[in-house]
Amino acid sequence: MSASTARNYLITGGARGIGRGLSRLLLQSGHRVCILDNNVEELDHTAATFSKKYTRGRDFDTVTCNLRQPSEITSAVQSASKLFDGHLDVLVNNAGYTAGVGGANISDMTLELWHATLETNLTAPMLMSQHCTPLLAKSSSRPSGGNIIHISSTRATMSEPDSEAYATTKAGLLGLSQSMAVSLAPRGVRVNAIIPGWIHVENECKEADEQGRKWEDGLSEMDHAWHLTGRVGKVEDILRAVQYLSENDGVTGTEMVVDGGVTRKMVYPEE
Repeated sequence: MSASTARNYLITGGARGIGRGLSRLLLQSGHRVCILDNNVEELDHTAATFSKKYTRGRDFDTVTCNLRQPSEITSAVQSASKLFDGHLDVLVNNAGYTAGVGGANISDMTLELWHATLETNLTAPMLMSQHCTPLLAKSSSRPSGGNIIHISSTRATMSEPDSEAYATTKAGLLGLSQSMAVSLAPRGVRVNAIIPGWIHVENECKEADEQGRKWEDGLSEMDHAWHLTGRVGKVEDILRAVQYLSENDGVTGTEMVVDGGVTRKMVYPEE
């Protein structure tokens, strides 16, 4: 990849899971990445792993950031700006607080869990976007602006019991995406959302690296057969969606579903 086609990516929640896999694949493709996360152990491991192939401070960097703290978001974006010399191409709001998925009954869900989910999954993407807009906006020397990609979830439109906080924030990201697409159009910034289904990323973490875990580990034939595509989702599927949204300047305000067709499949009760 030439320097003219390489892009600068800022990814939240990039120390493990989808965020780490996406960061890894973007680096492999010749892009530059700034990774934000609040898990210091995972972030240090990711930095050490990436440093074996890439130069920290040039190809990538990591920043410890608690997205529930607005002051830390401000500092993190400043660090990213230094790495990218003030030129950001793509902000990926990927970080997600999942403690309330399937385990927070509405009758006794605590305000702490509700606030933690909203602050991480919805308020933080808004603040990240707010602080990054000057780095993404078009200018006299930059005729085309950058992109903001919010990572939502199929749980925005379908759910299981006791997931109100998470589902609410993922649905909120869709509203945030379409409204920001309209508001930021005059500044040349495109805004879109990706709606992942089951993206298997159990191999994208420190423990999995130490154990030599592979992507297919832990998946059954039934897991794959459940998907219309015949397999569970991979982080590469998210990469392709991110690449499409980043490169196509004719697309903004859209929602791209990456779920193997599961949300199109009728599911009947088992007899």
